[in-house]
Amino acid sequence: MRLTLFYGGLCLASCLVLLTVVLLLSGQTLAGSVEVVIRDAFAGERRTNVTVLPKQSAEAAAMTPGQVKSLAEEIRDNALHHLVLMSAIAVGVMVLFASVVGWWVAGRVLRPLHTITEQARSMSARNIHERIALDGPPDELRDLADTFDDMLERLDRAFTSQRRFVANASHELRTPLAIERAIIQVRLANARPEDIGAIREELLDANRRSDRLLQGLLLLARSENGLPERHPVDIAAVAERVVGEALAGCSGLRGDLVTAPLTVLGDEVLLTQLLDNLVRNAVLHNTENGWFAVTLTSDGTITVANSGPPVPPETVDSLFEPFHRGAGKRVASTTGAGLGLAIVGSIADAHDGTVTATSRPTGGLDVTVRLPPHRPARR
Repeated sequence: MRLTLFYGGLCLASCLVLLTVVLLLSGQTLAGSVEVVIRDAFAGERRTNVTVLPKQSAEAAAMTPGQVKSLAEEIRDNALHHLVLMSAIAVGVMVLFASVVGWWVAGRVLRPLHTITEQARSMSARNIHERIALDGPPDELRDLADTFDDMLERLDRAFTSQRRFVANASHELRTPLAIERAIIQVRLANARPEDIGAIREELLDANRRSDRLLQGLLLLARSENGLPERHPVDIAAVAERVVGEALAGCSGLRGDLVTAPLTVLGDEVLLTQLLDNLVRNAVLHNTENGWFAVTLTSDGTITVANSGPPVPPETVDSLFEPFHRGAGKRVASTTGAGLGLAIVGSIADAHDGTVTATSRPTGGLDVTVRLPPHRPARR
């Protein structure tokens, strides 16, 4: 309706401007004709402009100059009156025609918007897989519909990931709770005094598993929420600390560290967790007397390589999914929540970085993290 009123108002304004110009020009033309007739009448000439005087030239010749002037003014006023009347009718017809055409054109132009609006109103978690798929020429409305479809695609992936994450988290939390319940109901019911210590350790192991899982979930949620503040972080110092702790806590593995000056804008706790998860995975999924190596370059590349059991190339991408556990753990008693590389990917994404992994032909993985380096402006 607003577009129709706009079209009609624009047409009305244009017609009024045109009518004003026509009336001004016509009035000047008729005034000039009257002056010519009056001048000729006062000069005593016997000729009359038949287009101005409706009487025959013989009758006009007998008219006095006053009568000629009065007749010419009457003709001028009558012509202007008819011109205004006909112009007003024409303007009304044009405005009505413009309004009808404007309503039709506005309906055709806004039809894709109605489609997008209906799709948005009917959208829910059940039918988020549906798309607008608007046909037509590549114009602004087509771009809007395609943008809306892209947004729905991202939301669909997010909902799917969220549902899978909730299902996996529920499954993972159920396991330690079931173990604790079985220990309390079965073991404690028939426990002897000398068994209390072993039962306590089993409960503590189940509790530690739940604690690791909850910490991983909280850390993953924190990294996915973005970084409200960023500060310079010395990645080389963080890597030295993480590798030193890993070597102190394990035996039978050789660890190498090659560093270069590297500073990244971000959260030091999250970046420390990123390196810690990579090194912990390299230590956990390894072989006896194996090795791991951490390499830093000044362009923001962090590479963690390790020996280990062969990893099929087609399964590498799935390692970054939450609760996916790799096979071939070096320490059988060590259990994880399967969130290590998922947390690494989320932290890297929060720092505007990327993570890629490739399987080594001889076994193990090469995980590469690329982060934008921070170079302070020189003064």
